[in-house]
Amino acid sequence: MLRGLFGGNIDPMQLMVQMLYFIPIALITMVVHECSHGYIAYKLGDPTAKMMGRLTPNPLKHLDPIGFIMMIVVGFGWAKPVPINPRYFKNPKKGMAISAIAGPASNIIMAIVGVIIVDILFVLANIFRWTNSNAIAVSAVTFFSYFAQLNVFFAVFNLIPVPPLDGSRIVNYFLSQRASYYYAYIERYGFIVMALLLFTGILSWPLQFISNGILNGIYFVIDKIFSLFGG
Repeated sequence: MLRGLFGGNIDPMQLMVQMLYFIPIALITMVVHECSHGYIAYKLGDPTAKMMGRLTPNPLKHLDPIGFIMMIVVGFGWAKPVPINPRYFKNPKKGMAISAIAGPASNIIMAIVGVIIVDILFVLANIFRWTNSNAIAVSAVTFFSYFAQLNVFFAVFNLIPVPPLDGSRIVNYFLSQRASYYYAYIERYGFIVMALLLFTGILSWPLQFISNGILNGIYFVIDKIFSLFGG
């Protein structure tokens, strides 16, 4: 999956170099994603994440060792979920849905920031006549390009409506009480379902297609905005 995410067939040395970018990007992505869940839940009345010290940028508080190793090795992993208690919400289903969408929304915002930084770097490259021999500039462009790419992918992945992914919490908001009961029952098998879908490659093309479409759309809009200002 990482090969697909970072651009097709690459040799082992290139893969190792890309992993040096991937690890810090994955840490930032997961930390902000989980903190966003907890912060929005806190604003909606649930203090659980705050009381447990999970509203923190410290990656060790959010890192699931096995999930992170899986993400590095096979491109499918997970962070330690932020605890959310729906009993604190005035409307539990709505509160869970809003808290759930906060994670993918934060990833899209980070992707937009990444694209803006890439465009700024290209503007600076034109101003200061940077070339491909400028290792710092090239590394910065590569880092933030991957940063935007991974965040879009992470957002799309988490919106898959299979429990316990964020998409399932959003879908659950629109279900009847009876349907919600049976939908929640699927959660105990969610990991198995996701593992089968990912390892068989069934999700690879749809995830890549949707992620690329969103990322290209972000680049298009940001590039147009920069062009208006002569960038």
